[in-house]
Amino acid sequence: MYKQPLSICILGGSGFVGRHLAARLVKDQHRMTIPTRHPDSAKALKVLPGVSLAAADCHDPKTLDRLFSKADLVINLVGILHEKKDNGKGFHHVHVELVEKIIASCERCGIRRFLHISALNAHPTKAPSYYLQSKGEAEEIIHATASEDFQPTVFRPSVIFGEDDRFLNRFAGIIRRSPYLIPLACAKARLAPVYVGDVAEAIARCVGNQHATVKTFELCGPDEYTLKELVEYLARLLHKRRKVIGLGKLSSKLLARILEMLPGKLMSRDNFRSLQVDSLCKINGLDELGIVPHTIEGILPQYLAGQTARRRYDLYRRQPPQHL
Repeated sequence: MYKQPLSICILGGSGFVGRHLAARLVKDQHRMTIPTRHPDSAKALKVLPGVSLAAADCHDPKTLDRLFSKADLVINLVGILHEKKDNGKGFHHVHVELVEKIIASCERCGIRRFLHISALNAHPTKAPSYYLQSKGEAEEIIHATASEDFQPTVFRPSVIFGEDDRFLNRFAGIIRRSPYLIPLACAKARLAPVYVGDVAEAIARCVGNQHATVKTFELCGPDEYTLKELVEYLARLLHKRRKVIGLGKLSSKLLARILEMLPGKLMSRDNFRSLQVDSLCKINGLDELGIVPHTIEGILPQYLAGQTARRRYDLYRRQPPQHL
């Protein structure tokens, strides 16, 4: 393990996982630089001791060299779930080209340790979606570059959940706005959602840990669910009577095509393709790292109840005053 605080550059550090990771690494007194195109939108990170935000374009090699020149370790959390066109080019740009630039900059700056977030089922050719193929291609590049002078660690999480996630919260929003019947694409897809705090803890335990180098850790929660079971559980937590209707493969693909054209892009054809394979761990890396994974039942009610209370308060606040 590390003997003193490290200087860490976290790409994608202003995102969902990044915010939790930064808060966790602060506890170990590490110093962090988090590049972002919009520093003003990452105000929550500014109050963390030892964290500095840098306005930067991470796709610029010279910018990466400047950011990495004073770093001991680089962590890459950058990723997208949707692309503008369904052709794989958007995913390739973010997931593959950026990784190539990061590795090249690490070599120029003498960075030996690189931690990277990938995804379960990632494979450059056998994965069913552009998203998973691009993640797999990036992994292949990372592993091919590994040496005594460049020691990467890759994390492959299942779907990540937490208070500000875009997964369960998105379905909670659908449940709140929907009528009684909810048509659900890919209802039989199996997932092992992993808590964002456990993902952050896994990464933190691998920082400076020489026993975690040149390794890949799959990260899953303790329980498996179908997508339909998760949505039905959310409806019960929200006290909403909803009938979830699982759609067949053809209907699911059609619904995904419709949803990707709507504002907010709730789902895309590439999401549909990703859900054709179960997102489950063969060996859970959390166990290997000595982390007891949190259950959905232990986490979800806490923040959903808080959201419900805030929504009720906002509703009361908007009502006109009552005069006696």
